[in-house]
Amino acid sequence: MSIYIRNRSCPCQRCRVRGLMGAGILITVGVLFLLENFGVVDFEKSFPVILIVIGLFLFAGHNASMEGHVQPFGLPGSAPPKSSQQNDSQVTS
Repeated sequence: MSIYIRNRSCPCQRCRVRGLMGAGILITVGVLFLLENFGVVDFEKSFPVILIVIGLFLFAGHNASMEGHVQPFGLPGSAPPKSSQQNDSQVTS
């Protein structure tokens, strides 16, 4: 089993979930400030929601599937880059 390292261009579920954590936190903070402006809840009393959202994203990231994971280039287990040039030994005359 190889070590997991997040790759931004990887299509696996674990990399995609971890990439959404920042957006989830920003949306949560925005909704909490909106609710404070409407007088529904005070931000001082609702900030634990941010910790819950962070925990949910961490939980989802650790339990997501790594099927199809691609390691970042240059690390053990990563594939070499594909060359668009033909091999010189296969050139016919």
